[in-house]
Amino acid sequence: DLPIYTAAISPAGVKVAAELADGFLPVWMSPEKWNVFAPHVEEGFKKAGGGKSIANFDVAPFVTCVMGDDIAKCRNAVKPMLALYIGGMGARNKNFYNDYARRLGYEEAATKIQDLYLDGKKMEAMAAVPDSLVDEVGRLGPRERMRDRLAAWKASPVGTLCIGSGQVDALRTIAELVL
Repeated sequence: DLPIYTAAISPAGVKVAAELADGFLPVWMSPEKWNVFAPHVEEGFKKAGGGKSIANFDVAPFVTCVMGDDIAKCRNAVKPMLALYIGGMGARNKNFYNDYARRLGYEEAATKIQDLYLDGKKMEAMAAVPDSLVDEVGRLGPRERMRDRLAAWKASPVGTLCIGSGQVDALRTIAELVL
């Protein structure tokens, strides 16, 4: 009776999670782009059999939350992590996070971020992370903006939000908006 989750973003990892686990934890996710995962989740459900479906499988992405009135400043708090993962986690030809950013529609940016990061230009790599990517995968800005963006999460197959924030006010705000 102890639920098992796996951290997965690659097609093969997501398929195995859907087949064998109770849920999966994407490191970051765009709620509007469920299609990146959907076919692999469905393949895993088919292999599992027994009526397994999204109704009894939990999608629980990590969502970084930074609260503040200066949206650029909030984004800049998230960009170093995205630059590290997209640009510096793995070799140039084998980086699961870079591949994932490409599947999310950021092919050109993923190449640029990785080239800059691996060339030791980490600040430039951070600056190359598109604002739109940060906005898709994080909850950023003032309370009203967080509220407005939560609608996309509620409309997606996500069942659990794993919130990452060092701000008590951000955690409280997300909890109040979700509950």
